[in-house]
Amino acid sequence: MQKRKLGKNGPELTTIGFGAWAIGGAWLYGWGEQDDDTSIKTIREGLDLGINCIDTAAVYGLGHSEEVVAEAIAGNRDNVFIATKCGLVWNSKGRTRFNSDPVSIRSQVEESLKRLKTDYIDLYQIHWPDPKTPVEKSWEVMTKLKEEGKVRCIGVSNFDVSLLEKCLQISHVDSLQPQYNLLTRDIEGDILPYCEQNGIGVIAYSPMLSGLLTGKFNIAKVAKDDWRKYGEQFKEPNLTKNLNFVESLKPMAQKYGKTVGQLAIAWVLKHSAVTSAIVGARHPDQVKENVRAVDFEIEKEDILKLDELSGSFLDTAK
Repeated sequence: MQKRKLGKNGPELTTIGFGAWAIGGAWLYGWGEQDDDTSIKTIREGLDLGINCIDTAAVYGLGHSEEVVAEAIAGNRDNVFIATKCGLVWNSKGRTRFNSDPVSIRSQVEESLKRLKTDYIDLYQIHWPDPKTPVEKSWEVMTKLKEEGKVRCIGVSNFDVSLLEKCLQISHVDSLQPQYNLLTRDIEGDILPYCEQNGIGVIAYSPMLSGLLTGKFNIAKVAKDDWRKYGEQFKEPNLTKNLNFVESLKPMAQKYGKTVGQLAIAWVLKHSAVTSAIVGARHPDQVKENVRAVDFEIEKEDILKLDELSGSFLDTAK
């Protein structure tokens, strides 16, 4: 599988990474129950197909996703780039809150190392900005963790340019993980150019908008405790509008012999600032389908058509 360098100094990652949010199982922001054995088979299928990066977070399944990842890569640790996140903690009732306080981050990294059954993390990321903690304080401890060898690369997720600038005054930011897809394009204005100019790798999440852009989404098949039951993009009238947009993509997907989901992933990867796209999967067949998004390139004229379709839709939706 094609690989791209993570920023100016990072390792090479496959253009598709395995997203491990859903395999965390049921929790407040989960995707419903998930069988761990199936999850392990799914991760291993992805690795067999050439994926070298797995993206998880401590909060996914309240620690369970990291535990499943550890089981799936047992005996194969050196060949897998593990990205996980800190900054979201939970209490005994499963309620989450932001906490990127330096003391908390040090505690969180130790817990993640235990769950992942490893002595280092390849990429450690602050999951979301913490409004109660100055980002400089958080980034200072992230930098120290890298110097100490507990983590090899440090990054952030869901940060804007102003926060990135504050981090860069302390040390280099190896990566940013933003949401990016045909219907979420706000980062194109200043964030992607800024990352490209400053050697910050971009690992895009939700390239298929949590399943909406697969061309197969059916809200009736979503589990009762799936967070998408309450997500704004999945509520009416947004849901019908979004699915109508997906229908408009099908002729182009058929032209390439691809699914709409594969077309959506390939569109994200065409941006020069993007290192990799994190694509979730809960079954081996889904991984097999996802990786087929990298064996073709969208022609320039079709990229322009997709940009136009997407732009027109977003303008109408405002």
